[in-house]
Amino acid sequence: MSFSNNEPDCMDKARTSFILGIVDTVAWLLPIIGIPVSIVGLILGILGIKSTKRWMSVVGIILSSIFLVAAIINVIIGALNKLGK
Repeated sequence: MSFSNNEPDCMDKARTSFILGIVDTVAWLLPIIGIPVSIVGLILGILGIKSTKRWMSVVGIILSSIFLVAAIINVIIGALNKLGK
């Protein structure tokens, strides 16, 4: 089996981005966990976009982006609630 341009490495990045995107569906509730997981998933998704498992990268990028925004909104709402008391 012949791979070009480090294909196994790109497939691993795509798969990891996909998995982190799924983990983000829960991790965004705790921003201290959700924000780093989202950022890593987003970076790995971008790096793995050239793999044969491109769809995994795309889904990982979409999920990581959505839940990164959700985690940031969660931080803002928490800070506003803290200031309001």
